Amino acid sequence: MSAPVCSTIFDVLFWYIDRALNDNEYLQPQKMHRVLYLSQAYYAAINRRVLMPAVFVAHELGPLEPNVFRIFSSTERPYIEHFMLPENVEHFLDSIWRRFGHHSGDYLTRLLKSHQPYAESFARGAGSEITIAAMASFYGRPRSETQVRAEGAPDPSQVLKPRVLRTQTGKPVAVKAWSPGKIGTRK
Repeated sequence: MSAPVCSTIFDVLFWYIDRALNDNEYLQPQKMHRVLYLSQAYYAAINRRVLMPAVFVAHELGPLEPNVFRIFSSTERPYIEHFMLPENVEHFLDSIWRRFGHHSGDYLTRLLKSHQPYAESFARGAGSEITIAAMASFYGRPRSETQVRAEGAPDPSQVLKPRVLRTQTGKPVAVKAWSPGKIGTRK
């Protein structure tokens, strides 16, 4: 896989913290790790590219990123400057948040512990890495409605929603990038 889209995991982390605050919600550390994991997994599955430089391990608490765990386990948090994310990444993160953000940290932990990438890594021993390849393979495969209900892992097409804006009258419209036509094709 090619270089990560975001320069650090903290840019994505702070986006989620800000989003939760905008929704009047406190982002619990357990839920934070699960949403970061799902973001990395679905981004790799959809784009065949890593979203952020991060290593997720199968901890007894569930999937977690050890660097984030260490920083947020301290009572004093260091200052970490964060940067704006590209619009397409923000849209992706918004899709993940809309799909999983309303669930509790406990629910997401139970769900992810039942998924194949975590289960196989944990079977190798607590602290074993959950590979990007395993995440992309599991979360990227098409699923029937029966599989979605049984596994709790929605198909990527159900996670990434098209960007919809509204006109001045409130009518929803799908948004896509503008691309100019070729010169001389006007009528």
